[in-house]
Amino acid sequence: MTTAQICKIVHDISKRCCDLWRTPSSYVSRPAGMEMTSLFRHRFGPRRIREESVMLRTVNPSTGALPFQSLMVADLGDININLYNLQDSCRLIREAYQKIVATGCIPLTLGGDHTITYPILQAMAKKHGPVGLLHVDAHMDTADKALGEKIYHGTPFRRCVDEGLLDCKRVVQIGIRGSSMTLDPYSYSRNQGFRVVLAEDCWMKSLVPLMGEVRQQMGGRPVYISFDIDGLDPAYAPGTGTPEIAGLTPSQPLIWH
Repeated sequence: MTTAQICKIVHDISKRCCDLWRTPSSYVSRPAGMEMTSLFRHRFGPRRIREESVMLRTVNPSTGALPFQSLMVADLGDININLYNLQDSCRLIREAYQKIVATGCIPLTLGGDHTITYPILQAMAKKHGPVGLLHVDAHMDTADKALGEKIYHGTPFRRCVDEGLLDCKRVVQIGIRGSSMTLDPYSYSRNQGFRVVLAEDCWMKSLVPLMGEVRQQMGGRPVYISFDIDGLDPAYAPGTGTPEIAGLTPSQPLIWH
């Protein structure tokens, strides 16, 4: 999958975010990382998206999205993190996002790995209370710990539940298929009341009916959208750090409307 295609997906998702929230948006990236358990390509993502974005045309005919007309987006640059201390990096991200959401902007974040979602949701919940979550991913990211560590890219949503950041009855995870050390993440998500849609339930079909159900489930309250690139099949997104075969196609998230 090309970076331009990724940009189009982000533009289409962000259009729907703005339709929901009706406020301006800000684009933030956090490119560096030290907690990936496999490949480290993610740190170059924001830079490449910026570079490729100049090639984007103004209309996506397949979705009707007009991002340059419907969005007010400011690029706020990269968030500086502590490469030697993951918990301090989370603090820096959380504090930066608290300032962003305090202005009334919706943050659109690209880069890093899924660890960054935890401090971002801390900032979002501080303003809005527990939020709904639409999570597209190959993995649950609800593990409890790895090598004794409670914070890494496989645990963000368990930490969010621990802190009451999520409205668990409004959490939907789509595209799940990844391997795991135990069955615990699967049982944990379901035990919290999350709706789990496995990748096999999405094969060879449009996600439009599913998204209609998701919109009803989310209602009119705040929703956070988290799109992990490994939710797509690695045939389209080979640069992901944690590839899992048999994922979504690019067309499926592009036609959610």
